[in-house]
Amino acid sequence: MVADKRISSGGPWEDVIGYSRATVAGPMVHVSGTTATMNGELQHAGDAYSQTKAAFEIIAQALAEAGHSLNDIVRTRMFLANTSDMDAVGKAHGELFGSIKPAATMIAGLGFINPEMLVEIEVDSYRA
Repeated sequence: MVADKRISSGGPWEDVIGYSRATVAGPMVHVSGTTATMNGELQHAGDAYSQTKAAFEIIAQALAEAGHSLNDIVRTRMFLANTSDMDAVGKAHGELFGSIKPAATMIAGLGFINPEMLVEIEVDSYRA
């Protein structure tokens, strides 16, 4: 299936790597890995909780452009640099999704392009 719409964040890496912030395919929106990088600057260095919240703000903006919201998320994937940040990332996720309860995956011990990045998040949303 060809994407119905491609949503750009305007970031320089989209053209270099060849990806979109999000793609809409029928009733689904797939949001690419998202960090707490806004206007080219990583937000909240050293704070996994705040980086998680910021990443979800960026994700919410992409979803809104597609006509979806955080309430439509059916799956989250959280990638962490450090296992020790699991509780902080989990807390931020729980605050946003405590009543929605999407399927979720959390993987830790990864290296990111920028070593100050502590978390990267992907989501899939569905709206009938």
